[in-house]
Amino acid sequence: MSRWTSPCVLCWGNSAMRPIVKEVLEAEARVDAIVQEARRKGSEIRRSAEKQMSETIGHAREQARQIIQDAVVEAEGQADRIRAERLEQADRQGAALLGGETKKIGDLVDRICDIILTTESETDNR
Repeated sequence: MSRWTSPCVLCWGNSAMRPIVKEVLEAEARVDAIVQEARRKGSEIRRSAEKQMSETIGHAREQARQIIQDAVVEAEGQADRIRAERLEQADRQGAALLGGETKKIGDLVDRICDIILTTESETDNR
């Protein structure tokens, strides 16, 4: 056998080797088809997983948005309740400060008005 002679040339030259070589080539073709099918299925699985992941992320984002919106509504409600409580507390404190003094305050306001009116009429008469 020469250095330049390919082993395949020798195989094809021998009629006994032809069925074996043919069988090997067919096996390689079957393996290639199986590999291609596996790649196709792998791509489908990857696309499906990516789609499912995208849907899951979208759902999670929607849930997060709803949780935040609910928290904002709750915070606004609490702020309104606290504001109403503080106003009511301030009204009670104001009423407590005045206590039974409303008549005295009313009398004092009347006297101040009388003084102002008297002073104005005296000024007008001059």
